[in-house]
Amino acid sequence: MTVHTIGIILNGATGRICSTQHVANALAPIRDEGGLPVGDDRIVPRLMLAGRNADKLAAVAKSYGAQWTTDLGAVLADPAYTVFFDAAATSQREASLAKAIAAGKHIYSEKPVALSVAKGLELWRAAQARGLKACAVEDKLGLPGLQKLARLAATDFFGRVLGFRIEFGWWVFDGTEVPCQRPSWNYRKKDGGGLILDMYPHWRYVIENTLGPIRRVVTALSTATPERIDERGARYAVDVEDSASTLIELQSGAVGTILSSWATRVRRDDLLTFQIDGTKASAIAGLHRCWITTNAQTPRTAHFNIATDMGVDYRANWHEVADAGPFKNPYRIGWENFLRHIAAGVPMRADLAAGIRDVQFAESCYRSMKDGTWVSLNAL
Repeated sequence: MTVHTIGIILNGATGRICSTQHVANALAPIRDEGGLPVGDDRIVPRLMLAGRNADKLAAVAKSYGAQWTTDLGAVLADPAYTVFFDAAATSQREASLAKAIAAGKHIYSEKPVALSVAKGLELWRAAQARGLKACAVEDKLGLPGLQKLARLAATDFFGRVLGFRIEFGWWVFDGTEVPCQRPSWNYRKKDGGGLILDMYPHWRYVIENTLGPIRRVVTALSTATPERIDERGARYAVDVEDSASTLIELQSGAVGTILSSWATRVRRDDLLTFQIDGTKASAIAGLHRCWITTNAQTPRTAHFNIATDMGVDYRANWHEVADAGPFKNPYRIGWENFLRHIAAGVPMRADLAAGIRDVQFAESCYRSMKDGTWVSLNAL
């Protein structure tokens, strides 16, 4: 067995997602376990953490046995590092990815991969012209609950799919009574903020990989909290949406909804729920668990009583899907797929074109709100 080292630059390494998920839960364990088996070889990642804050970088690097740098240009010029991963601020992503492609690096990117479809296509064409691999993160597909739901959808469990519903979000404090749980850039347009651009790329790949292509969308947006307090204690105006409702029609004809909000208090099974209803059965998944019910288990509801509560337990006929685990960390699944793609050319569904499709979905929702009409998602 031959061991191959792949040098990986992780830009934005001190951010929560990069440090806790991509490094701590994915790449460092792969390295510490002796690498990823790919055929008769093993692929061992060599980590270079990049960012602007030397003290934070040094601390993260020490925790996970990695190297670090604040000189991105210098490490991009180093042939020992063939892969560039970006998890820095959304507003900086296009420029960072463009530099990495120009330096001849394969790229792997957090979402959104660009701020517009046009810019995303520029990156894609540049990577193709240089023969580089270019892929995007699709971590939500690795969630245990959504894996269980996808397995059901891949069989004839539902029959003909009639509809679906995604509900997501929680209450994000504005900073006056309790510190805000999300960074202030998430609420400023110039920094790439906004709920649609942040979360809807996830919903696109979850829906299309589970149920098939989206035909068209219509969306309503709102800003529930117009002012917030930032990390320095300064009040600032929010100029992006923090709540969104979208009606979706699939190519199959099924119609579904997305309800996402940073201004809702949770009273449902999980922070994220995805329900699918079909002619034979229904299922609803959260982050980890999934429940099902069939026609045979569905009660015959004839009416409701205006005067009194009928006392029906509508959850009684739902049954939890047994675990098929153990489940890997979703970010590790993505990295293992990407490393196999780089090392052995194993096809990867989540290429940069998929990331651009995510941006197209977000753009279409914004355009729908602006024009007040349905917007079709045409082939890229």
